[in-house]
Amino acid sequence: MTNEINNATKPSSEEDGAFLHSCMYFTTNRLSRAITRLADDAFAVTGLAPAYGYLVRLVIANPGITQKELSEKLYITPSTLTRFIDKLEGKQLVERQVQGKTVLVYPTEKGTAMKETLREASKRLKAAYVAKLGKELADMLTSMQESSSELLEN
Repeated sequence: MTNEINNATKPSSEEDGAFLHSCMYFTTNRLSRAITRLADDAFAVTGLAPAYGYLVRLVIANPGITQKELSEKLYITPSTLTRFIDKLEGKQLVERQVQGKTVLVYPTEKGTAMKETLREASKRLKAAYVAKLGKELADMLTSMQESSSELLEN
């Protein structure tokens, strides 16, 4: 009878949420929230969210890049990219030029002036997660995520 009472009061793995720790969806989102906090901290000095910072870095490195290429490189939908570019145009960091049916994106002088600040923010982010994970795990995890994303997207 005592065992029945003990078993009745112990939560099952469903009740205590143990299944969450073996769920890729849950663990990936948990990791995403953790890395987002580190990224937000690293990019705070730029005045930009990390996603915007990386977009500006791509435009600086590839002046005249098409919106389509940016969307593909950043793995975001065209409509999301349009909103990002609208915001960055408002901050006078990038500008669009239409050539026929193609929209090209260029950095402005103000955007180009942020090049080193954005690179340093990216370096701070990497240093922060390497400090917590170690270089080997950080590199392995990044590589595994890239490979896994490729497989899941196809």
